[in-house]
Amino acid sequence: MGENASFWESLIYAHPTCTTWKQEAEGSIYHLASIFFVVGFMGGSGFFGLLYVFSLLGLGFLCSSVWAWLDVCAADIFSWNFVLFTICFVQFVYVTYQVRSVAFDREFQELYSALFQPLGISLTVYRKIVLCCDAEVITLEKEHCYAMQGKTPIDKLSLLVSGRIRVTVDGEFLHYIFPLQFLDSPEWDSLRPTEEGIFQVTLTAETDCRYVAWRRKKLYLLFAKHRFISRLFSILIGSDIAEKLYALNDRVHVGQGFRYDIRLPNFYHVALPETPPGPPAQRPHRLQRGSPRRQPPGVPSCAPFLAP
Repeated sequence: MGENASFWESLIYAHPTCTTWKQEAEGSIYHLASIFFVVGFMGGSGFFGLLYVFSLLGLGFLCSSVWAWLDVCAADIFSWNFVLFTICFVQFVYVTYQVRSVAFDREFQELYSALFQPLGISLTVYRKIVLCCDAEVITLEKEHCYAMQGKTPIDKLSLLVSGRIRVTVDGEFLHYIFPLQFLDSPEWDSLRPTEEGIFQVTLTAETDCRYVAWRRKKLYLLFAKHRFISRLFSILIGSDIAEKLYALNDRVHVGQGFRYDIRLPNFYHVALPETPPGPPAQRPHRLQRGSPRRQPPGVPSCAPFLAP
């Protein structure tokens, strides 16, 4: 304890106390360096925030080096500031290279601006997502099928970029799929990573369509490496399935001007006049696993989500 106390005492009290202060102020270069430091530390995050911080801090260290060389004439102060200036310059060049290397085709850039950027996804994370689909946008011509009921295996996850897809089951129309919606989110969500399945609906292009497709196994490998991307897709897929359920809900009418509302199922039962309960055969059936869009004849797809 005595040695530690003497060390701190020597560190604090060994230097003489300032009795007289320097009357004249430092040169303008010193104050300019301080201004650069203050403004530089106000930078944000992301690529452009890093460019802002490193550029201003580098200028601040450069001014401090010039001040130490011309006014103070202190080799150690000059050396430290010049080393820090060099580090900031190298970091600025590295970040600039990263920004220039993260470049996408027009469709991928529009997809990022419309879907991923509003969620705060950085370009580096988005680049991993794009590389997972081989940076390829696939064309589906009008009246061509993306998937056929009972035949096409569920082996990928696709996102519509442009056009419109018609979803049918046994020839009956269910709903449309519009740009920035997944083509097969219910099928993806119905299967575990180790399971296999086939489509229970038919997806047909009503117009010339363009979509991005991620192979199932390759996308799960990406999820295993980056948990953040896994949570991101989980949120996007869940939101997409909810939109499809609302689209189905808008088509369901039960007579007398009433219709189901999957958001307020209890309110629907209160609003409808009392009717005698029907036999069990007329009640909605539960959907089977692996066929989230399919329904028995006469029963809406959103029936499992309604209160009994």
